[in-house]
Amino acid sequence: MTWEAQSIEVRESWPNVDQSGPNNNPRRISQPHVLGRASKRAVDIVLATSALVLLSPLMLIAALIVKLSDRGPVFYSHTRIGYGGAAFGCLKFRTMKTDAADRLAELLRTNASARAEWETTRKLKNDPRITTVGEILRKSSIDELPQLINILRGEMSIVGPRPVTAEELARYGEHVASYMAARPGLTGQWQTSGRNDVSYEHRVALDVQYVRHWSLTRDFIIIAKTVPALFSQRGCY
Repeated sequence: MTWEAQSIEVRESWPNVDQSGPNNNPRRISQPHVLGRASKRAVDIVLATSALVLLSPLMLIAALIVKLSDRGPVFYSHTRIGYGGAAFGCLKFRTMKTDAADRLAELLRTNASARAEWETTRKLKNDPRITTVGEILRKSSIDELPQLINILRGEMSIVGPRPVTAEELARYGEHVASYMAARPGLTGQWQTSGRNDVSYEHRVALDVQYVRHWSLTRDFIIIAKTVPALFSQRGCY
């Protein structure tokens, strides 16, 4: 089952990413056929529900540890842009200190190299905001398990583009429509291709490629690749 109908023109080719496909013009992005959307949604509901049941003990332990570590909130909800441009609260276990915003502002004001890194990747390798518990949750990706709730709500998918903020969306340029043509994913090609070690331009390229060549088979391949990617912890910070 592949993407069909309602093509969106893509003008720029991307380096080091295969953009060819048997059923697609390599210069176009397509919305999925209604049957493709329905099948993907059904898989999301089944897998997210099963994962929540199986992982609920782990999630309860993580929630208790986060709460007892500094008495702050257990969950963190950050506004991201989803399917069709709709904003939603992307859920995570809190991994940052309660005064994270103030710490970031101070760091970017006083540290030029950190400011340059932030402006380039929206990430910091040595992030002073992250708690000791939060570092463990991030490296294991346990912090993202609450996004299973986002999936059941219909705001995210098991596999899809990495959810971005409105500010980051501007970096997609003419490829914004490609990002908004699919629900953001709990995992995706970015997560299985090096995560934060991948440049932002290449990350956009991977998202465009995913939307252009979506199929259920590709989704299951990405899910299978996610497990070893988590254990390798490459680009995880």
